[in-house]
This record gives sequence, C-alpha cells and structure tokens, in this order.
Amino acid sequence: MTQAQLEQRLARDPLPPVLLLASAEPLLLLETSDAVRQRAREQGYAERTVFEIDNSFDWSELTASLASLSLFSSRRLIEVRLPTGRPGKQGGEKLAAFAQDPAPDTVLLVQAAQWSRAHEVAWVKAVDRDGWFVPMWPLKPNDMPGWIGRRLAARGLRADSQATALLAERIEGNLLAAAQEIDKLALLCPGATLDAATMQAMVADSARYDVFGLVEAALAGDATHALRILAGLRGEGTQVPALVPWMSSQLMILVKLATTQARGGNLAQAMQKAGLWQSKEAAFKRALGRGRLPDFERLLAACARVERISKGRGEGDAWVEMERLVAGIAAPRALRD
Repeated sequence: MTQAQLEQRLARDPLPPVLLLASAEPLLLLETSDAVRQRAREQGYAERTVFEIDNSFDWSELTASLASLSLFSSRRLIEVRLPTGRPGKQGGEKLAAFAQDPAPDTVLLVQAAQWSRAHEVAWVKAVDRDGWFVPMWPLKPNDMPGWIGRRLAARGLRADSQATALLAERIEGNLLAAAQEIDKLALLCPGATLDAATMQAMVADSARYDVFGLVEAALAGDATHALRILAGLRGEGTQVPALVPWMSSQLMILVKLATTQARGGNLAQAMQKAGLWQSKEAAFKRALGRGRLPDFERLLAACARVERISKGRGEGDAWVEMERLVAGIAAPRALRD
C-alpha cells in the first residue's frame, strides 16, 4: 500500500487490527503515524500505550499488554516503535502471531524508522496479509519539486516551477526543513502566488539557530559550535522532543554507513541508498573517520534515551543528556573513556 492509498483508506475504512508504517524519512513516518492516531481517536480508540523497542526490550511486556483488558475504554491503540526496523526473531514471531490472531478492540501500530527491501521478512508478510503495510521510500531529488508544490498547495499557496526548484535546492532533500519553510511561508504570505524572486527573499533569512545546523556542526566535529547552537535553541524556547527526530534520523544513517564500512562494503553505494545528497557526503565521511560502529550504535541508543527523558519516561535532565549526545557525535571516541 502506498501513502496515498493509506490516506484514502483512513478516510473510508475502519482501522485494521495491525498496521506497519515503515520509512527512513522522519517526516513521512511522523505525519502518517499522526494520521493513524487521529483516525483511531475518531473510531473510539481512546486508550494509547507506546513501547520503545531496543536490544534489552522484553517482548513479554507487549504480550501481557495485548492479553490484558483495557482499563479506561473499550478500544485501545498500542504502538510499537522499531528504531532499526528489525524486531529480532522473538519480536517478529510476536508481531506475526498478533497479525494472525489479533486481540479484540485493539489496533497495533508498528512504526519502523529504518527500512529497505531486506527488512521485508516473514512477520512483515503476515502484517501485509492481515493488516496494512505502508512502506514509504525517501524522495529522490527529481521528485522533490513536485512534493514541495503539493505541500504548498495544501497550505493554500501557489508557486511556479522556478520557485519550487529554488526551495528544493535550498533544503537539499531534507523534508523536515522543507515543511518548516512551507509552514513559515503559509504564515507570512497566506494565499500568495510565489515566484522565484519572492521565494528567494522569503527563505534566504533562516533562523539563527536550527536543528539542521546543530547536527551539521556535530557531524563536522565542531563540538564548541554545536553546543553553542544547542544553547541558542534552548534560549529561543525550542523543546528537546523537537530536536530528536532529525538527530535520530542522521544517527541511523551513520549506523548504516558504519555497518557497511565495517563489513568492507561499498560506502558510496550505501550513501546513495541512504538518500544522502552529494553535498552531505563529505560530512558523513568525516564523522565515520572519528568513530567505529559501536560508537555510533551507542550514540543512537543515547538519542533514544534523551527522547524518553524528554517525554517523562526516564530519569535525568533532558538538556544535559542532549549536550552529552551532541558532544558525543562530535567526538565519538570520547564515549569509550
């Protein structure tokens, strides 16, 4: 099922017992998940439980949750978040078993934040057979202007081909950055028709601090500059949960590339497969030169921990942990000490 087909079915059909949304593109995964949650609320799924999956996750917790009765409503939504897209043997068996024999009045929403054809194994086929499976692939550069045009139209804006091409060039494949710019345009120029000159004027002055510059500085190994940006973001009122999705997506790419490198694979091909724009490849190569695969896996786990703390599901100071994470991206070897 495609993303467009999912939107049509959400508007028309009851939710199935299980859905798998899979994409390495954070914005696509975020917005489709939000759409499913909204539809679940409309259909009376008032109770929601979220499971964050890591290497230490006890799958019996999910089994117990699925077997228990709802405490607050007759219908419930249970989310399973897979940062790597791989639940492991036991997890795959549990998910396949639920797809084949679902619990009553329960919708299981599985979100996979990494995805490739290699991920489509037995449990995915079980979900596809008995529920909805929606893989969403990163946009190719040639597809970006069309995506921008459609999103502008959805916000009540129009733009000529030169204007959309200019914005596509500026954001370099970063859908989160594109969405941010388009929302800003909708706020500042409601109902406008934008040409290239107007687009240039409107998008030239970006915010002083942003998460994209933060990650870029950290990848470049400039911890001082990255931490200064982080302090600026905090001073401007940015909340930690808003920083996590993009940082997590870039760390996932680093883990993929480090895995390829450790196995002696084709790094250039892996970068292309990960959807990296050519202008970003050098930064990732430099980052890979400062660490090894275990370093980047620890950073990805630390990012998940920051998110849990920021949402009140873990102990600690989210900003302090974010500072440590940013410094760790800039100097991965320091994590070994």
